[in-house]
Amino acid sequence: MSISKFKTVTIAGGTNKVDHIIAEAFLDDGSYQIKILRRKPENDNKMAKSLASKGAEIVYVDYNENYNLVKALKGTDVLISALNVDLDGATYCNTQAPAKDASVKRFIPSVKMKVKAHPITDNKNKFRDYVEESGLEYTYIYFGLLQEHILRCGFDIKEKKATFYDDVSKKIPTTSFSDFGKYTVESLKTPEARNSEITVAGANMSLNEYIDIFEKVSGEYIFI
Repeated sequence: MSISKFKTVTIAGGTNKVDHIIAEAFLDDGSYQIKILRRKPENDNKMAKSLASKGAEIVYVDYNENYNLVKALKGTDVLISALNVDLDGATYCNTQAPAKDASVKRFIPSVKMKVKAHPITDNKNKFRDYVEESGLEYTYIYFGLLQEHILRCGFDIKEKKATFYDDVSKKIPTTSFSDFGKYTVESLKTPEARNSEITVAGANMSLNEYIDIFEKVSGEYIFI
């Protein structure tokens, strides 16, 4: 297994469900010093406490203050943006310039799915341009749909029904919460990830195939 050249990883966010999974994966790996950036003002947060108990440093910042962010990012080798994207992209884009000013070596934006044009994904694409023009190293990681969210695609388990608005035979790439974090950690140990795009999936199955699995495991029939 390759050894990462990076030592300190800072995660902007880290205390929502998916962000927390990424932070825990890095802490479980044990190869990095982990810093979590949380939005000011300070407040009580169960996930932040959990990460701190495992060794993460929690730092409160104002994403609208460049100096504050540069100070918080000093010593960071890798910045992972796990922030939600504002429709205007402001908070999201405010992390790129401070990262360069703080001499961050690699930036991993919050990129999860490849989807059609949409205000949020358009802002992410705009942010990609900013990152690439900045000269920062970067890695874009696409995970597809989170596997734990597949039931949101039209399944009603209680009523044993499924209502779909898309082709049920089309393959859907999915990745589990736990693998989501592990793939992000492994990207830092993969030389090919530098200035590139990684597409990963734990499964690539159709909605029909998910129905078949449910029926076999539960012994119940799903009506479509």
